Amino acid sequence: MSATLQVERVTVGLLEENCWIVADPAARACILVDPGDEADRILAEMDKTGCKLEAIWLTHAHFDHVGGIGGVRREHDVPIYLHPADATLYSVADRSAERWGLEIEQPPDFDKTMAAGDLMSVGSLRFTVLHVPGHAPGHVALLGHGLVFGGDCLFAGSIGRTDIPFASSMDLMKSLEQFAALPPETVVHAGHGPSTTIARELATNPFLTGVARPRSS
Repeated sequence: MSATLQVERVTVGLLEENCWIVADPAARACILVDPGDEADRILAEMDKTGCKLEAIWLTHAHFDHVGGIGGVRREHDVPIYLHPADATLYSVADRSAERWGLEIEQPPDFDKTMAAGDLMSVGSLRFTVLHVPGHAPGHVALLGHGLVFGGDCLFAGSIGRTDIPFASSMDLMKSLEQFAALPPETVVHAGHGPSTTIARELATNPFLTGVARPRSS
């Protein structure tokens, strides 16, 4: 793991989504992964790092992962990165929240796209984009420095839902194979819940041991 890597979790919103602040303190640069709600809280925690925000990276476009973008962008005019296969979900995020009885600010249009194999940078830090559809068609994970920001694909002891619009249980099973192939010591920073490791999930997660399978929509 890079000596300059700093990772902070801010759990936000009624669905307790994990926003991640990823910083290179030596370069005084940082990015946000999935600012889902409570932009003021996220920005306050980011300010504590002493780093300048360079970009917003989205693992996917579900409303609980994008609801804080508008508030962040009013303070920091930085690019928003999203896989284009999630553009439709992104465009209706506020309406999706309404179906759950929740309210979010519709995020501004995303500026940049991500695709499998792309190299994302912040300061001296480098992360490789993995396309891991299933929970959402444009879902990505960001791999580097001994860890992966996995969004809602793989959780500690569970996986992302596939009984929702645009989800695919077959695609998620293939994506889980990508996670399972990572080095066992890789730390998984998930979109909800505690962090875990690939080794722990291979040993205990029923969806990786073969005991359970994702639900179909």
